[in-house]
Amino acid sequence: MSAPQTISIDAMGGDHAPEIVVKGVASARVRYPKAKFLLFGDEARIAPLVAAEPNLSDCVTIRHAPDVITGDAKPSQALRQGRNSSMWKAIEAVKLGEASGVVSAGNTGALMAMSKIMMRTLPGIDRPAICSLFPTRVGETVMLDLGANAVCDARNLVEFAIMGECFARALLGLERPSIGLLNIGSEDLKGTDTLRQAAQMLRDSPLELEFHGFIEGDDIAMGTVDVCVTDGFTGNVALKTAEGTAKLFTEFLKAAIKSSWLAMFGMIFAKPALSRMIARTDPRRYNGALFVGLNGVVVKSHGGTDAVGFANAIGVAVDMIARDLNTKIGEELERINSAAAVVAQAASE
Repeated sequence: MSAPQTISIDAMGGDHAPEIVVKGVASARVRYPKAKFLLFGDEARIAPLVAAEPNLSDCVTIRHAPDVITGDAKPSQALRQGRNSSMWKAIEAVKLGEASGVVSAGNTGALMAMSKIMMRTLPGIDRPAICSLFPTRVGETVMLDLGANAVCDARNLVEFAIMGECFARALLGLERPSIGLLNIGSEDLKGTDTLRQAAQMLRDSPLELEFHGFIEGDDIAMGTVDVCVTDGFTGNVALKTAEGTAKLFTEFLKAAIKSSWLAMFGMIFAKPALSRMIARTDPRRYNGALFVGLNGVVVKSHGGTDAVGFANAIGVAVDMIARDLNTKIGEELERINSAAAVVAQAASE
């Protein structure tokens, strides 16, 4: 990070706020010493927590916000009644130019609704999408949408592919990321009409995207493609299934280690390797999903994460701001829209 950035924080969002939020900010400050933070929420609760973290004394400003958006609040309810909430105020700080991005572990639907109302979408984007990384056999895969749009048309999926490709180039440093559409089979005739239409649009795209074709569920973990594109319903089911499987595997492993004295003794020798494996699959490492397609940087942290996970979510925001992701997405969309206009004009002549 070459220049100071100010990150707006919804300090009251999440299952364990504001305690883990403040600890996460303190951890992120170590990683990003030039960063500044605006914390929105109950000042009486936040101030003592900030005072207990010595490295936050010169980089945190607390803004009092009396209300909190609950986890079960409907987006429409949050929009009507949440103008004085920590979430609304944190997003508003970005809109007003006081911060470069916002991070919240609060209600996902409310966060998306408020962000879309205040920031609007980028030109050429119909719907924002939730985008994050998945660990794979060969590295990491970008996946979207993870829950913002339960129903999508072919154009939406193409937009997701473009945004995911930009995200992969910015965050993973890939020059030409491969893109796959999640389907029930890899054959061209499989899937819905929407998926087949989206696949044809990607093949015909003037951007010359590296479109792999259809992929199946097991291709995600294999790392068959760099960007996995799907609708929000399927993406969210895949995400929660993967998280549940990882937790189940960890529980099985712990039970197996405790099953006998011999197993516990063997753990002494296996611990370094197991520690590396656990670190590789730790959900906190991948915490922080970006709302791509908005005219601003909004990062959603898992509501049940700890300070380590929240710090990683802040890291996603800092990285996306530094890499100017939104400008790159806008440039790609301008290219594809210009090319489409040229084709349409030629057809009419």
